[in-house]
Amino acid sequence: MLMFTWSRAARGKDVRESLRQAALGCSERYVQVEGRHVRFWHAGSGPAVVLIHGLLGYSFSWRHVIPILARSHEVFAPDMPGSGFSECDPRMDCRISFAADRLLQLLDAMNIFTCDLAGSSYGGATVLMLAAAQPSRIRRLILISPANPWSRYGARRLALLQIPPVKALFPILARPLRPLHNYFLRRLYGNPHLITSEVYRGYLAPLRCGGRIDHALRIVQSWDSGMEDLRAALPRVSHIPTLLVWGSRDRAVDPVSAGPLSRNFRDVQVAIIKGAGHLPYEECPEQFSVILGEFLDSRLARAEK
Repeated sequence: MLMFTWSRAARGKDVRESLRQAALGCSERYVQVEGRHVRFWHAGSGPAVVLIHGLLGYSFSWRHVIPILARSHEVFAPDMPGSGFSECDPRMDCRISFAADRLLQLLDAMNIFTCDLAGSSYGGATVLMLAAAQPSRIRRLILISPANPWSRYGARRLALLQIPPVKALFPILARPLRPLHNYFLRRLYGNPHLITSEVYRGYLAPLRCGGRIDHALRIVQSWDSGMEDLRAALPRVSHIPTLLVWGSRDRAVDPVSAGPLSRNFRDVQVAIIKGAGHLPYEECPEQFSVILGEFLDSRLARAEK
């Protein structure tokens, strides 16, 4: 295992347009998954890289790294079903194995038959479950602060959200309470002063579509069983070259859990970005892109020998 540390020297329409301008050459597209409209951003050409966001995130989360990756790769950044501006259906089964199956169907719909697959937080757990089910489809895994069985951060909050009265009231209270939204967003950054008004508007925008918070709560309800399913699936992905990236100030998924998680892979690198929080690709896009680029380039050079 190789470990290294880096030091760090609105409205929906408005958000989509800001991303379009930020990610030069990026196009907004839709496909159907289980009969539901799923939105994704597409940019660049070359080997396919698919970026999967975390809980209550969406393609907006990757706005800084999409144009960098698109210089050498074909980049796909979807809003997973139930999130962002993709269709949200309360009938969807929110267990992690079903989320992984929907991701597989999404890859098929986007005509991606092999790719480098990146996942953040809950998205990291989802891509691991997909890789365990379809390892031949995945060249390499990039896991950014992935939810995993060894992290106990947030256990009390997760338990609280499963209490029936809290579960019933939280979606009603969370939508209009901007300070509550801002509080949770600030906890995801190592340096909250880097959060701009664009970031606040960006993450609020899809919540106005309805159903997104309820969808996230349904995911939380099966969290513990999902982590046990993930633990059981890890032996099936041990052969896949993997990069783990964490921010040293992550308060959502414990950086210490990178150690036990990494021991499940034969070929793994662990990168800790000093001072960053749970979303290092947002907070430190240049450092993150260098780490990712070096990982992808080194594995490509090895494969060509």
